[in-house]
Amino acid sequence: MTRLLTLLAAALLFLAGPAQAQCAGQNLLAELPAKDRDAIIAAADSVPFPRGNHWRATRGDEVITMIGTYHFDDPRHAPTLAAITPAIQSAATVLVEAGPEEEKALKALISRDPSTLMITEGPTLLEQLPPELWAQLSEALGRRGIPGFMAAKFQPWYVSVMLAIPPCGMAQMKDPKGLDGMVIETATAAGVPVRGLEPFDTVFQIFGAMTHEEMVAMIQSTLAVEDRAEDYAATLADSYFAGESRVIWEYMREVSYGLPGYTREQVDAEYARLEELLMNARNRAWIPVLTEAAAGGPVFAAFGALHLSGQEGVLNLLQQEGFTLEELPL
Repeated sequence: MTRLLTLLAAALLFLAGPAQAQCAGQNLLAELPAKDRDAIIAAADSVPFPRGNHWRATRGDEVITMIGTYHFDDPRHAPTLAAITPAIQSAATVLVEAGPEEEKALKALISRDPSTLMITEGPTLLEQLPPELWAQLSEALGRRGIPGFMAAKFQPWYVSVMLAIPPCGMAQMKDPKGLDGMVIETATAAGVPVRGLEPFDTVFQIFGAMTHEEMVAMIQSTLAVEDRAEDYAATLADSYFAGESRVIWEYMREVSYGLPGYTREQVDAEYARLEELLMNARNRAWIPVLTEAAAGGPVFAAFGALHLSGQEGVLNLLQQEGFTLEELPL
C-alpha cells in the first residue's frame, strides 16, 4: 500500500471509529514445508535486487541514498531511523512518495470532492455486488469498525484499501506515520526540504485505470483470506524487517494460485498487471525526479520497499542509468 493510500485509509477510519485491538498474528512463511518456502524464495531471487532495504546509488558526484519503507507503525522502525538519520540530515533534498504538500492537497481534495472515496450517486455497493459477496464484505468491514451504511457507499477500489488493513491494525490508523512519516519529521527538524516523488492524485489515476470487474475480483480475493488477515499482516511486516519484501509478493502469488476459480495463468496475468500499475509505471516516472534532484546535491529517498526490486524496480532502473549500487547496513 502506498503512503497516500495509508493516508486515505486514515481519512475515513478516523470518522468510522476504528476498533482498538492488538495484532498477534503468526508468520505464515514459517509454517510452510521447507520445499514450498524454498520455491517462494527462489522465485523472489529470480529478479534483480530482491533483498535489502537500504541502498546507495552513485554516478560521478551524484549520490542517492534510499530506504525502502513499511508504511505502518512498528517499534522495529527505531533502529532503522537511527541508522539513516545522518544521511537524511546531510541531504540537499529528501524525496518521499507523499510529502507535506501532497498530504495537504489530498486532504483538500477529499474535503471538496467526497466522490473521490465515496459513491455519491448511482447504485451503492449493496446494490452492485452479489448478495453473498456483500454479506462477506459487510461482515469484514464491520470487524474493522466500519458500519454497513458507510461501507455500502465506499468506492470499490477503496474497499480493497480497507481490507488490506487487518482488524487488529485499525487502532493506529487515526494517525498513521510509518517509517515514511518518521523520515519526513527528521528532515523537517533538520531544515532539509522534503518533496514528493509523484503528484498527490497518482493513486486515483492508478485505480481509475482498473475496470469494475478487476476491482470486484480484488475484493473477492482479499476476502478469501480474511480469516487469517492478522497472520498475513504479521508475515508482511516480518518479511519487510528481514529485508525480504519481494518474498511476500511471491508468497501472496502462491496463495492466489490456490483460490477457487483461478488458474495459474490468470493469477500470473493479474500479478503482472498489478505490478505494472502499482509499481513499475511509478518507478519509471520516479527515475527522472531522482536523477534531477541528485544533480543538485545528495538525495535521500524513502518509498515502499517493494519498489526497490524487480526488472523495473528503482534499483535496476538506476543501474541502467549508469549508477553504481551499494547495499548499506542497517
